[in-house]
Amino acid sequence: MRKKIIIIVAVIGVLFLVALPKLKLFKNDKGSATATPQSPGKLPIEVRVIKSKNLDNKLIITGSVLANESLELKSEESGKITGLYFKEGKQVLKGEVLLQINDEEIRAQLEKEKFNQKLNQDIETRQRKLLEKDAISQEEYDNALNRLNTTSADLKLLEAQLAKTQVTAPFNGVIGLRYISDGAYITPSTIIATLYSISPAKIEFAVPGRYSTQVRPGQKILFTIESDDHNFVGEVYAIEPRIDPTTRTLKIRAIAENSRGLLLPGQFVKVGLILSSVKNAILVPTEAVIPDLNNHKVFVIEDGKAKEVKVETGMRTDKELEILSGLKLGDSLITTGLLQLRAGMSVQVTRVIE
Repeated sequence: MRKKIIIIVAVIGVLFLVALPKLKLFKNDKGSATATPQSPGKLPIEVRVIKSKNLDNKLIITGSVLANESLELKSEESGKITGLYFKEGKQVLKGEVLLQINDEEIRAQLEKEKFNQKLNQDIETRQRKLLEKDAISQEEYDNALNRLNTTSADLKLLEAQLAKTQVTAPFNGVIGLRYISDGAYITPSTIIATLYSISPAKIEFAVPGRYSTQVRPGQKILFTIESDDHNFVGEVYAIEPRIDPTTRTLKIRAIAENSRGLLLPGQFVKVGLILSSVKNAILVPTEAVIPDLNNHKVFVIEDGKAKEVKVETGMRTDKELEILSGLKLGDSLITTGLLQLRAGMSVQVTRVIE
């Protein structure tokens, strides 16, 4: 039995040795291979073909949303609330009555003065007719006329006081949360609620003072809010005529359409202000540009070898750098292996980025 087991093990071992070369579990130098064959002595690199595109000189700053109009609703008169005619969070129209204060006393005084006015009008009419007949002196008529004028003035005063017992909406907008209840006693310092007009909305932001000559009313801005990736469009309508001496910034306001109500006062926004645009600009990856003493350089391929080119740079974006001179359209810019690269070194392109 043991003999049979030894024979079986020996047969398995022989079969394994025969199959070993085909399994290729081990490789020698001659059998080794790479994913991309490389020529000996050439540095593998990636290149980008130089093309032109439009470049916007965009300034990215932060700002906030403001209501087009907003105010705290307060009463001009003190008194007990006898009527609340608005609902929180609802639209109201300009001139709509929102709150009523007890006005019974003023109405009673107003009615009394109307009777006095009617009486004084009759007296003034009679006195005028008597004066025309020289039956009374001018002084007597003047006294009657003065009483009539005084009564009319008192009547207008009471009517003005009566109007102050109502709080009306000064513009179309949305009422916020209210801070009083029906029947409460309020004074001119009591905040009733806040009224907002949010369509359109205002966008307020500040730019460094050095850009003051590049910003003007009518310029378009693009901005985003935290809760939405959609790009909103606004237009600059007002610029503060003074640079803040503390922050050295210039405050700017833009107006933006807000019919959907997505822009809420106090919201944080990220603003992109286009200061200028360059057509057919040459842009290269920032990492492909190497600082060199007082200038910059890049490497391009020429006849299969790396060539060093001095360049003049311009505007910078978050990932690219504008090249003003040194490169031309169609050049093959080397973007990798820059630390090992030397002028005149033979290179091999493993990837071309269009």
